[in-house]
Amino acid sequence: MASMIVRNPSEGIQPEALIPNVWDPFRKMREFLQWDPLLFNAPTFAEKSSYAFVPAFEVKETKDAYVFQADVPGIKEQDVEITLTGDRLTITGKRESLLQDKGDRFYTYERSYGSFTRTFTLPVGVSGDQAKAEMKEGVLTLVLPKRPEQQSKHIAIKTTEKARA
Repeated sequence: MASMIVRNPSEGIQPEALIPNVWDPFRKMREFLQWDPLLFNAPTFAEKSSYAFVPAFEVKETKDAYVFQADVPGIKEQDVEITLTGDRLTITGKRESLLQDKGDRFYTYERSYGSFTRTFTLPVGVSGDQAKAEMKEGVLTLVLPKRPEQQSKHIAIKTTEKARA
């Protein structure tokens, strides 16, 4: 551990600040993408981390339902809220940071914390009354069944044979 750089998130030291002053176009692009013109003159707080927690989502359509899966490790079930209003599905949650002592020394600080909100527009024909959600091993799975009248049906083609003359 002697060769590692000590990073303390409470002091606001970012990993980019510890790199020697070398021109890096990717670092400049990251800085540009994080710039928000509405918050340009807003006050900053030391507790705020620049690494926001954003869970990865996977959305797929099956024959009977729409299935949403999100990677939410370290989040408790009571910290996740799922709401369905009309055709809008909103999933919100938060991951709390661990308590830190002033004497703690971090050699690496890459985990992100905070709250998130994701909103999805659902297609017509989703049955919200029969929705099921479960959280298992850090993965949130939400199943929204399709209404029977909205499920695709296979239509057989009848062939008619013409009488041969």
